[in-house]
Amino acid sequence: MLTSSEEFRLRFPALSEMTYLASCSQGALSDTLAAALLEFQHTMLRHGAPWSIWMAEVDRARGLFADLINADVDEIAVLPSVSTAAYQVASTRDWRSRPTIVSTDMEFPSVAHVWLAQQGNGATVRYVEDRAGVVAAEDYHAAIDETCGLVSVPLISYRNGVRLPVRDVLASAQSAGALTFVDAYQGAGVEPVDVRELGCDFLAAGALKYLLGIPGIAFLYVRGGVGDSRDPQATGWFGRRDPFAFDPRHIDYPVEARRFEGGTPAIPAAYGAVAGLRVLSSLDPKTVQQHIAELGQYAHESLVAAGERLWSPADPTLRGPQVAVLTADPNHLAGYLADRNIITSPRGELLRLSLHYYSTVDDVDTVVAAIRDYRRIGG
Repeated sequence: MLTSSEEFRLRFPALSEMTYLASCSQGALSDTLAAALLEFQHTMLRHGAPWSIWMAEVDRARGLFADLINADVDEIAVLPSVSTAAYQVASTRDWRSRPTIVSTDMEFPSVAHVWLAQQGNGATVRYVEDRAGVVAAEDYHAAIDETCGLVSVPLISYRNGVRLPVRDVLASAQSAGALTFVDAYQGAGVEPVDVRELGCDFLAAGALKYLLGIPGIAFLYVRGGVGDSRDPQATGWFGRRDPFAFDPRHIDYPVEARRFEGGTPAIPAAYGAVAGLRVLSSLDPKTVQQHIAELGQYAHESLVAAGERLWSPADPTLRGPQVAVLTADPNHLAGYLADRNIITSPRGELLRLSLHYYSTVDDVDTVVAAIRDYRRIGG
């Protein structure tokens, strides 16, 4: 049975006392997540070091993420972060024949820095600039040519919540023979993601934001059939065909996405990922997206009516699950709001207000009124 937004909100006890608009940084704590973290502790109390139980939970997280994005379970690697995922992809490329990596100023720096670090291996990075916070498909097209080895495009930008023209970019990259990397961190959980429909070669997302988990775990989708120019350069015992063979003299890489894995995964984070993905599995992704789109439009209009300057797109088709307010001191404004139990996410010159399926019109009204009060006292 699918869950309504009202029923979904009840899974997050703190929301009865808090206005939570920071899912772009960390998802709210669900009852399922709290119970899962207690269960991890109980496994240690009952069993000490129950590796078989823990590995089953890691595989459960892998399978649930595969289901979320319509991938095969063998196409998913479990890693500690999206920047690790980006590095693992970059480390398998030979940049001599196709040295260009296409990125954008709207890319999260942790991923962009991985691409820049490849300059020492012969790569060059070509940037697609934004136009007033929006990235145009034609600008990506102009940057992509036969020298491109990898084209990287975020599904949604962390900066202002703009939705990038991912399908157009992927089509252009594929026509040029380049591999493609999609950072879905700011969309997975609130945007429908289907890797078969997208046709990307790699896609990464972590669990702590809209996937409603905790830090320490991320997932890398590797399209079946994608080959490596060389083996992943960071590896470990979980990147072996049989991690429990304990053979220090030989290294064997699986053909599946697990070849990108390294050392021991963060087990508590795996419990958190399973909890978040299970909560999300009761939802229809298109219903979630529609709820957030309507709420985002209401937030945009309410803030503009209150005299706020926004850097998130006015066009609702370009706006993801975030509305970004331009302000002189975002950290000060965020602190003012936090004192009133309104949790937001400041970055750079922006106060980011991010929405999930548990967000409501009352949440928007509360934050708009509080920002209006802040301005009245000279903020």
